[in-house]
Amino acid sequence: MNEFRDRGRLEGLPQDLQGLPWGLPDPFLGIPPEDTPFTTSPIVILPVPYEATVSYMGGTRFGPRGIIHASRFVELYDHELDSEPYETGIHTLPELMLPGTGPQDALGTLRRCYDALLDHGKFVVILGGEHSLSGDPILAHAEREELSVLQLDAHADLRTEYEGTPFSHACVMHRVHEAVNLVPVGIRSLTADERSLMRSKRIDAVWGHEIELGDWIDRILDRLGPTVYITFDVDYLDPTCMPSTGTPEPGGASWYPTLALLQRVFQERTVVGCDVVELAPIPGLVAPDVLAAELVYKLLGFQATYGFAGNES
Repeated sequence: MNEFRDRGRLEGLPQDLQGLPWGLPDPFLGIPPEDTPFTTSPIVILPVPYEATVSYMGGTRFGPRGIIHASRFVELYDHELDSEPYETGIHTLPELMLPGTGPQDALGTLRRCYDALLDHGKFVVILGGEHSLSGDPILAHAEREELSVLQLDAHADLRTEYEGTPFSHACVMHRVHEAVNLVPVGIRSLTADERSLMRSKRIDAVWGHEIELGDWIDRILDRLGPTVYITFDVDYLDPTCMPSTGTPEPGGASWYPTLALLQRVFQERTVVGCDVVELAPIPGLVAPDVLAAELVYKLLGFQATYGFAGNES
């Protein structure tokens, strides 16, 4: 066994985050950890390489590393925002290595970590990993405040169970839908039962074929409440620009309209957290990894520009 596998205590983390199963540190954007200590950084990136229930192609466990490695080639200056968002303070935690003793233990460990980060007042961006890990962070926010969830996704993820478990990535939105105002966008694959549930619960989607047509962004904003969590499954994007995902679907959104939507959400609502999940890197194909890294940096830039700045005004 490699003696560096279990590092024990991590310098600079509060007591309630010590003892969790951390991996080795690898900072987003390559920023040295000493430049962005946990205590003074309002933004925390939490990589979670969890993969237990993928249903077609695997590889999501390598998603966080793919994003973080690609982020080292992202320019720190954002010309559209005319700022360097990293200056806000971004602390990257090591990978949270969830236990392999079953989904309840794994997701319970994630929930303990996430609750502690919220207690410390952090804006958390999770890098996945499969989509099932989004459920407990969403519920953590929903237990604190009335919450809307902007679900950017190709799939409804509203099955009651899939392949014998309610903790599948195909069930994550079913786990949370009764606790939140769910606003799905980009959906283009679901079962008849999922569609029936959406009708009965009045979950009103902007479907994949409606993306980028007419007033689609206004329709989404009209459905979102004042406080929003964003869960971004990368298969929401057109597979021609995002082939590196386990369950791609034809169609989907493109880059600039997606950024226009996200910018409006950060401008007009209070975003309390987000995740980017389901990246499954393909060796030798770096463009999707860079896209995901740029997406994460855009989310951080929007929060730095409109979220924190708005709270200070």
